[in-house]
Parts: sequence; structure tokens; C-alpha cells
Amino acid sequence: MKEQLQKIYQKCLQELNEIGINMQDNDQIGEIEISLSNRSQKRYGICKQEEPDEQTRYIERRGRKRIIKYAKYKKHKIEISLWVMQLDESIIKNTIMHELIHCIPNCNNHGKEFKRYANYINTQLGYNIKTTGNKKDDYQKSNLEYHEEVNFKYKIQCKACGQTFFRKRINKNFTRKYRCGKCNGKLKIEEINKKLLVLNQ
Repeated sequence: MKEQLQKIYQKCLQELNEIGINMQDNDQIGEIEISLSNRSQKRYGICKQEEPDEQTRYIERRGRKRIIKYAKYKKHKIEISLWVMQLDESIIKNTIMHELIHCIPNCNNHGKEFKRYANYINTQLGYNIKTTGNKKDDYQKSNLEYHEEVNFKYKIQCKACGQTFFRKRINKNFTRKYRCGKCNGKLKIEEINKKLLVLNQ
């Protein structure tokens, strides 16, 4: 799978070079490393910025806060989530391209410059780079069955008939306001930390 990632990554670099974006220019872009990550089941990928270029330092004001930011970094570590590698190659390339844009100066967020490069690459190369992805849609495009992992905090059970269901959040007056939809019995709540796989058809 590492070899597959490297092969697709090189294709992306070549395509960008063909439209005038040289990602291998260390002076302008910096060093880029790419690897696989199994840490997140939601995130497609991430670009971690290291060694900020002090000459590009600026201050951003948010209300009373002053935040130090940098337009350019000397090192970028791209991680592509392992689950992405089972998707269609066009989606893998789209993910890599998204993270490569973050390596370009002034593009380490999803602001104006990021969108300008994304639109240019989409127009020139036929990509569909967006600020966020849709995991369910991408599984369907890849002809794969999609399962969503859901975190539930509460187990609710009817005291009379035993019917059970789960909720992420509940109202503090839940047991006073609601009864079992099946038998109208009283409900009891148990706090849990449970992950269930829900099949999305």
C-alpha cells in the first residue's frame, strides 16, 4: 500500500508540474514527506506544517486576540488515512492534491488562496477538490459498502417490554417527557460509551 501511495503521489506531482505548479521547488515550497496513517477513520488526510519561515511571519487579529501566523513553512508532512487507499484512484488523487495545496505558501488553511489553487487545478486537470469530503458518497463511487461508526452515550430501555434504543444526546427531563412507543411503559436510562456500526444503504 505504501508503494501504491508513492506511485499515485508521483503522478500528482507530474500533473501539477504540467500546469506550472512545481511542488519540488524546495526554495518556494519546502520539503514534502508523504505517508499513511491509521489514526483517523473520519479524516481523509492532513498536512502538518513544520519549521515556519520567519520572514513570512505576520499577526492576525481575532477580536482582542493577536495570533502569530506564517505564510510559508520549510517542511510539510502529509498523512493519508489508510481507509482512503481502498477507494477509487481518482478519490485518492483528489485527497493527495488537497493536501499538496496546503504546502503552497499562504494555503495552510482553507482560505482565499487555497480555493484559488483548488479552482485552478479543478479547471485544468478535472479534479473535484473541495474543503471537505463526503465519505459515504466516495464509498458509493468506489462501489464499496459503507458502514458508519456511531458513538452513543445513552442506552434507553423500556421497563415494561424491554425495547432498547440508543442516543448520542438526551434532554435532562427525557424520562418524564417520554414513554415507550411500543407499550407506553416507563423508560430507564443507562450512560454508556458504546460504538455501533450502522449500515448505510
